[in-house]
Parts: sequence; structure tokens; C-alpha cells
Amino acid sequence: MNLESPKVTLDKSPEETFNFLSDVKNFESLMPENISKFEVLEEDKFLFALKGMPEIILKKKEAVPFNKIVLGAAGGKLDFSLTADITRAEQDKSDVQLTFNGEFNAMMAMMIKGPISKFIETLATNMKTAI
Repeated sequence: MNLESPKVTLDKSPEETFNFLSDVKNFESLMPENISKFEVLEEDKFLFALKGMPEIILKKKEAVPFNKIVLGAAGGKLDFSLTADITRAEQDKSDVQLTFNGEFNAMMAMMIKGPISKFIETLATNMKTAI
């Protein structure tokens, strides 16, 4: 399953955007309002939970300076990644698009497609004010 957020343009350079997203504790400010838990576990790993959903642990798996950050599931039953692609829009502006990629059976994919789409859209939208 591959889901993409809308592309958002930020009034920050790719370097500033990358540096913000590289620090996992900053993801707390991007989370939806229905977050029930957020905890930084290690320098590159955090746990979060949305109301009515199981806890999810994300770990920074890859960082390509100023272009891409990949977070992946760290433990749990689901294997997926969340990638932030950062491109220069103009001087001191950057475009960011989030991509969710995971392997799920058809039933699971049907159940989580809507909530995951809304989740990554919220993360992307919240970047406009948080970064």
C-alpha cells in the first residue's frame, strides 16, 4: 500500500525543514489533535498513539541531508515506512510530500487506508505552522 500526502510549500529552506524533521521530538507538534500519547524513546525513535488506536513506534531509518527522511516501524506487527521528500521550491522555500508505504493484507489495507491517509495529510498540513 502506497499513500501520499498533498505536497505542502513551507516558508523555510530545505535545510531548515530537514533539520526540523531530523529531530524526532519535533513530530509531537505535527500530530493530530486526537493524539493520546507521545514519547521520545531514543534520539532517533519515538512512540505515539491516537485515541482508539494501538501505540506505534517509529525510528529514523535513513536521512539524506536536505532531501529525505525515512521513518520506519520499530517493532510491532506492522511493517511500514513514512518518507518525507523535501525539495527546494524557491529561495528559502521548500516543498514537502509524505509517503506512507507498507505491506498489508487486503482486509487490513481496507481498514487502515482512510485513517492513515488522514493522518499523513494532517502531518503535512501541520508542518505549515510548526516548522
